[in-house]
Amino acid sequence: MLPSARVIHVDTRGALILTEESPETRDSRGIYLPNYIEPVSHIAVDVGGSLAKVVYFTRSPDPPSSPPVTSGISTPRSGSPSSDSDPSSSSTSKRKNGALTPLALNEHMKISELTGSVVRDSILRRTVQHFPGGSLNFERFETDNIDECVEFIQGLIQRSALVNGVPIEEMRKSVKIMATGGGAHKFYELFSGTLCVEVRREDEMECLIEGLKFITLIPDEVYYFSDELIQSVTQSGSAGPGKVDGEGRLNGLVNTMLANGSLERPSPNPPSYAVTFESNPTPQLPCLLVNIGSGVSIIKVDEDGKFERISGTSLGGGTLWGLLSLLTPATTFDEMLTFSEKGDNATVDMLVGDIYGQDYSRLGLKSTMIASSFGKVFKKSGEKGKFSAEDISRSLLYAVSNNIGQIAYMNAEKYNLERIYFGGCFIRGHAATIATLSYAIRFWSKGTKRALFLRHEGFLGSIGAWLKNINSQDEQ
Repeated sequence: MLPSARVIHVDTRGALILTEESPETRDSRGIYLPNYIEPVSHIAVDVGGSLAKVVYFTRSPDPPSSPPVTSGISTPRSGSPSSDSDPSSSSTSKRKNGALTPLALNEHMKISELTGSVVRDSILRRTVQHFPGGSLNFERFETDNIDECVEFIQGLIQRSALVNGVPIEEMRKSVKIMATGGGAHKFYELFSGTLCVEVRREDEMECLIEGLKFITLIPDEVYYFSDELIQSVTQSGSAGPGKVDGEGRLNGLVNTMLANGSLERPSPNPPSYAVTFESNPTPQLPCLLVNIGSGVSIIKVDEDGKFERISGTSLGGGTLWGLLSLLTPATTFDEMLTFSEKGDNATVDMLVGDIYGQDYSRLGLKSTMIASSFGKVFKKSGEKGKFSAEDISRSLLYAVSNNIGQIAYMNAEKYNLERIYFGGCFIRGHAATIATLSYAIRFWSKGTKRALFLRHEGFLGSIGAWLKNINSQDEQ
């Protein structure tokens, strides 16, 4: 009989989101859980069509040296207390930040099988001391480079064995891979064969919902844009207080708000030009989850946690990535987002003002609204116009995001759901993407609904997989 998975009940009291290492890793910041005491040696992997996301937990008896995200930018450090003494670590490696806790340290291990008095003393010390606290760590890799993901996990297992003084064979017996996403099936043999550990495949949608229910309980994880900020970011060339910085990422926007002292907490009337966070989260069901990866899945979650995939679209992140790969010189998704930040969609899109010469007030359409995406590209004269990669990127980003936002609204309206969460690696904390999705929800709902976003938007599936573990009693 196969062992069944059980949901780990994680103590989220006092949870802190750590700061990111750089804008490129902003969606991979660690979460410090000071009251979580259960030993963990399993690793979760969510392999999608474009990205593979990894989640794992490292124990630490002391608070992290990295401050919470609202304190500024610094390099995150989340690992075991012995990680600094790890001889295999290198200052040139960006992905070495801690070690797993092998279950062998918490079980009756045959100390006589280990060699060396120093190792035996270390094992004995660790088995009698049960430190609470540790960090949930996040990594992501391109699925096309899945070997890099496997190599990272292999290095994590080897480093964990070395740091904890456990033979690599014992470490592999402790470690299990909880895999989800389409790649959990496609790359099953690669993970199990290369890593020599047990691999368990979990249902993708179930993991998404478990991840959502968990992550929305973390303070300052859920956020939304004020209406003024939405308007400012979506208007090309605007120079108001809500104008994004050179990177165009959420972290720069948040730090600007903090510096100006304008980061307010949730209220019925959100402040101007603010990113508002939910600092005292409580379970918020029912809700709608719009998960934007290569494609888009729209999932209705009932009050009791039951869920159903009610809609979706094939026009998602993969669409944007693929078309911009054809139309621009960009080679990475982040490069495409950077192009979009410098572009002006009005040179590519046909606007309401291009048709009417002014606002269409009777229908509530402003002159700056898009009437036809890429509507100015086609020329009746037969001559092709020249358009910059930046303008094309911004136009296509708007087209995909607006389409997703409208579909999300229609489903929320159909099922009478007020809370609409957007997740998936498509978002990347990118201000223009967030503002466009937010604007679509506010516009179509006539201001009655609001789009909600997550700091760890791309890791819902892998978090849900991590929350599952092998039930040792069933296994026995």
